[in-house]
Amino acid sequence: MTVEEATAIQNQLSREIITSDQLGEVKYVAGVDVGFEDNYAISRAAVAVLSFPELQLIEQAIARRPTNFPYIPGFLSFREVPVVMDALSQIKITPDLILCDGQGIAHPRRFGLACHLGLLITVPTIGVAKSRLIGQHEELPPEKGNWQPLRHRGEVIGAVVRSRTGVKPLYVSPGHRISLPTAIDYVLRCTPKYRLPETTRWADKLASNRIG
Repeated sequence: MTVEEATAIQNQLSREIITSDQLGEVKYVAGVDVGFEDNYAISRAAVAVLSFPELQLIEQAIARRPTNFPYIPGFLSFREVPVVMDALSQIKITPDLILCDGQGIAHPRRFGLACHLGLLITVPTIGVAKSRLIGQHEELPPEKGNWQPLRHRGEVIGAVVRSRTGVKPLYVSPGHRISLPTAIDYVLRCTPKYRLPETTRWADKLASNRIG
């Protein structure tokens, strides 16, 4: 697939993204993340399912497949979603909400990794990125729980969220079937102690082969 073809797909599918709340009771939250092996030749995806609100690890899975799309900012879903789908197919518990290590609608074409995944599996998703891809925001107070709207071309596309006092913020945006206020609320509730949500911390450990 060329970048032009991928761009056309993003532009088309972004029209189907729902940024209002269409999630029921949340009993299980999941994190997904992707690492690489053999000098990026193999993509390694991990999914970690946690109970909510207890945030106890309930289930985990890892999948591998050859990496078949180059690293291009703004197109990570084409590189990572196929192997994430492989990992999700292995778990028995269907999560009620998935927190993705990447962007949601805070994306040039409003179709980041969390949007792509959520649309494919019809599960509510949130993009929880460690860095900003696009957008501007006002200065953020240092205390945990503070947030500022992230704006791009006059549109609110997400929020910059202080998940832990005095540390770098997270960039939160709806993926699919969830509103921005609800996404912020769940991210903070999944982040009791560290900078990253517990879902992301578990998935990152698995994807980077530090455990499991």
